[in-house]
Amino acid sequence: MFSKACEYAIRAMVYVAQKSRHGGKVGIKEIAKGIGSPEAFLAKILQDLSRKELLLSVKGPNGGFYIDNRRSRVTLGEIVTAIDGDQLFIGCGLGLKACSEKNPCPIHDEFKMIRKRLQVMLDTTRVDEFNESLDKGLIHLKRV
Repeated sequence: MFSKACEYAIRAMVYVAQKSRHGGKVGIKEIAKGIGSPEAFLAKILQDLSRKELLLSVKGPNGGFYIDNRRSRVTLGEIVTAIDGDQLFIGCGLGLKACSEKNPCPIHDEFKMIRKRLQVMLDTTRVDEFNESLDKGLIHLKRV
């Protein structure tokens, strides 16, 4: 459903939101280890998120990535759109280019409902909503 880059972007944003909520910054090595991603690939993703102003970074010995108060309210939908575009929200479930209300694919109507529910969930879920559950170990961000 999401590209691998998008999966890592969401996990990284949630991780950084949790780690930086008290003013801290986190380095790429720690983020990669914390979410189970390849460091080089993650570096490109984080650079893209920074360029799109969803994530902040500071260079130097006390540098790292962080999320301020405003960016902690970024939704998962904003991350998906920034990394994968809006195709998930408007595209055909079978990948057809000509799928529409007038020319539907076999799963058009059902997929349209599922896609809408997914979009609502992503657009109403913020990266900072997971902090407490992560602190308590109730959820995790990497494959175990």
